[in-house]
Amino acid sequence: MARVLVVEDDPDIRQLVELRLRGLGHRVVSAASGSEALEVIAERGAPEVIVLDVAMPGMTGLEVLRTLRAEPQHADLPAIFLSARVRPEDIAAGEELGAIYLTKPFVVSALAGAIEKALASNTSAAAGW
Repeated sequence: MARVLVVEDDPDIRQLVELRLRGLGHRVVSAASGSEALEVIAERGAPEVIVLDVAMPGMTGLEVLRTLRAEPQHADLPAIFLSARVRPEDIAAGEELGAIYLTKPFVVSALAGAIEKALASNTSAAAGW
């Protein structure tokens, strides 16, 4: 299964996503903020898929993904936004970054399907973890 980085500032939602993904057999590491996510990637290498909340204090999920996309080694990192924000401009911004956009509350099967789709589109192998 995949190495997944979950970036979510709400500890209850983060734990729920972690539990659900581990239940599906994925190896999961989580971060409570955008800056923490970038530190995890710098220390451990890129995951195979990153799941991000959009609205987080400090650095938003959109900013995290933009930062990663600016680095050649992360330009194609599969990403999924899992967010309560349903404004068209947020969804469009996520899709412009090449991410799959899911809304909260989420259905586990939808998240599992998004991860499968993201992995299928990934042409590069992630190192580390």
